[in-house]
Amino acid sequence: MLDYVADKMQDEAKQGEAFAPFASDPTQYKKRFYIESYGCQMNFADSEIVASILNTEGFGATRNVGEADLIFINTCSIREKAEQTVRKRLTEFKKLKEQKKGMLVGVLGCMAERLKSKFLEEEKLVDIVVGPDAYRSLPGLVYEAEEGQKAVNVLLSREETYADISPVRLDSNGVTAFVSIMRGCNNMCSFCVVPFTRGRERSRDAESIVNECKDLFEKGYREVTLLGQNVDSYYYTPQPLKGSLSKTPITFAILLEQVALISPELRVRFSTSHPKDITDDVLHTMAKYDNICNYIHLPVQSGSTRILQLMNRIYTREWYKAKVDRIKEIIPDCGISSDVIAGFCTEEENDHRDTLSIMEYSKYDMSYMFVYSERPGTLAERRYKDDVPEEVKKRRLVEIVELQNRLSLESNKKDIGKTFNILIESDSKRSDKDWMGRNSQNKVVVFPKEYYNLNKGDYVFVEVNDCTQATLLGKIIIKQNATETQKR
Repeated sequence: MLDYVADKMQDEAKQGEAFAPFASDPTQYKKRFYIESYGCQMNFADSEIVASILNTEGFGATRNVGEADLIFINTCSIREKAEQTVRKRLTEFKKLKEQKKGMLVGVLGCMAERLKSKFLEEEKLVDIVVGPDAYRSLPGLVYEAEEGQKAVNVLLSREETYADISPVRLDSNGVTAFVSIMRGCNNMCSFCVVPFTRGRERSRDAESIVNECKDLFEKGYREVTLLGQNVDSYYYTPQPLKGSLSKTPITFAILLEQVALISPELRVRFSTSHPKDITDDVLHTMAKYDNICNYIHLPVQSGSTRILQLMNRIYTREWYKAKVDRIKEIIPDCGISSDVIAGFCTEEENDHRDTLSIMEYSKYDMSYMFVYSERPGTLAERRYKDDVPEEVKKRRLVEIVELQNRLSLESNKKDIGKTFNILIESDSKRSDKDWMGRNSQNKVVVFPKEYYNLNKGDYVFVEVNDCTQATLLGKIIIKQNATETQKR
């Protein structure tokens, strides 16, 4: 478990092979592209935008990197290990490129700006470097690279949201999909590189978001996750109607309601919430609609007020605890998960104990847990010394992970005997005789297919009769319409 949570970005990288659906006519596309995505859900969503742009320009997708004319890595800069993984993959692709004349290799996303010179000039690992706001320029950059030029565009934008681009769903299960609602971040957390790699916060046109979700539902998808670095700060002012001065702003609570109203059979999730921004309006909207899932990812990062101030998180330990109390008051059965960093600059044992105690208080169902990794260009790198010894960081992470393991098991045991409405997503990873789905609280539930005639995208009632630390185990009670007791 420690290896999994401590190296989540690496795990996602292993699952990061992303490819678009193949055309029924193999001659439709003259060239092929291959994308690997690393890091957060936003990166995977960005790869779907890139795939759409490339499809429009006549490039089809491939699972086989060896037959690709274009290879892209969509990068993550959140931890040093992710960067090491990307560099290793680029070295492997360089060898492949030497064997195939005309093949081009490119880097997309968060590492583009900071490492463009090294990748292009010093190490000569890539031909194309594109930042997260410059994907529209990809066709021109590919042409430049084909002509032997080094193609680079890492300019950030205050307007770009890709609202008019319909993403190509990469390697989709046909049931769940991510929908980006905003880009960038205005929260200058001292440990985080995102404001420097993705730019300032801007919200996407609400109508385009709702239309994308409607389109997904009409195509058979039954769950959407609204994505943003901080979804609760979503704020869009539509253009007024002709002859009107009215500009009614759309907040995240309003947007959430608009998506929920598409259909009671469409489940709605969102990620990520900043504790300082999630409002009672959002919580009451969640409680009002059965198809908005009872789950909030609420990163704490540290349980120490002193460390939180150094992190520039804009809340205190007590303030965070009060927010957890408010969530449970309005949505009593809400699942809560978190992000936790071990060993931030100057962290002492009492700070570490504060983190353990706030985890106990919040009773997280699960967490993503990491040792602090200093990132170049962040406020923390400029202001503070990374002075916690590595062995201390690792020991503290072990204690955090062990506590979360216990909390996760305790949370799952409380669900034994309960019945949940589950959206079937796929076969279980371990057996094609079992289904896998999630409940409203985002817990994975595995159950036998038995004699029921069910398919992916169906809703079923499942009674939980056992559990592991990570999974609920159960049996089907009855097939269920989504309009009936969606959150049970």
